Amino acid sequence: MYYPENHKNTGISLDTLQVKDYLLTLQQNIVATLEQLDGSCFHTDSWERPGGGGGVTRVIEGGQLFERGGVNFSHVMGEGLPPSASAHRPELAGRAFEAMGVSLVLHPRNPYVPTVHMNVRLFRAFATSQEDVFWFGGGMDLTPYYGHVSDAQHFHQTCKDALDPFGARYYPDFKAWCDRYFYLKHRKEPRGIGGVFFDDFNELGFAGSFALMQAVGNAFLPAYVPIVDRRRELEYGARERDWQTYRRGRYVEFNLVFDRGTLFGLQSGGRTESILMSLPPVVNWRYDYHPDAGSPESALLSDFLCERDWLELTAPA
Repeated sequence: MYYPENHKNTGISLDTLQVKDYLLTLQQNIVATLEQLDGSCFHTDSWERPGGGGGVTRVIEGGQLFERGGVNFSHVMGEGLPPSASAHRPELAGRAFEAMGVSLVLHPRNPYVPTVHMNVRLFRAFATSQEDVFWFGGGMDLTPYYGHVSDAQHFHQTCKDALDPFGARYYPDFKAWCDRYFYLKHRKEPRGIGGVFFDDFNELGFAGSFALMQAVGNAFLPAYVPIVDRRRELEYGARERDWQTYRRGRYVEFNLVFDRGTLFGLQSGGRTESILMSLPPVVNWRYDYHPDAGSPESALLSDFLCERDWLELTAPA
């Protein structure tokens, strides 16, 4: 593992190895489950980063269920923080760093199966005259093309169940953070129905904060797989497919303009192919398009792409 000379170790060096072991195991477990769901195998691509570190990209394209998807592990390090990491923590500018995490995005073929994103990560900034700084981050969020209240409720309830053992405030706080973060400011609309998101998190100490991150990572499959099973056999046609590819444009816009992980990866010299794996394979834009009033497509915008307390709702599936 990379360590700059004369840094002040806070006793977390061995613990970061435990984080790395967990992340690699999480990646493998998720990939194994997704391969069973799809019936196809993920391609494995190991890579090294000039300047320090590397990763393992696991990608599926043209699958029966997933038109495109990736489950990436990366562990990168360098001599100076990129702007995307130091802008909100200017006191860390110029420090050597290491960052490791698992990040996934799945773009299903069936428009009734939502796109999903999940990420869990550890960031560490080394110091020479002060203590090293660490924080955890992550979360998951759901981006449906056709809204179902029961799916939103299941996804959010699973997130809440994962976080409640650490304190009752974490789910509402992280849900609100997710709603703020995954918001397209130029469109004035959310990317999807949210989930949970957190960053710069170390308030439970290293062990406690790591445990919270693990709880989020471990909740991904229970949160998403039942929704896939519920929607994957629904019939769709050209209309639904056209709406899906149009709405995918919002996903592209967010990832390229606002997403901190994408910006950090590109600015820190990460592997471009692995970073942009998150983009959907087929997408279209249309000038000033508005779906017909009263249509299922219009209902997504009015009833789902809005700030809601999903766990307080009662509605049919």
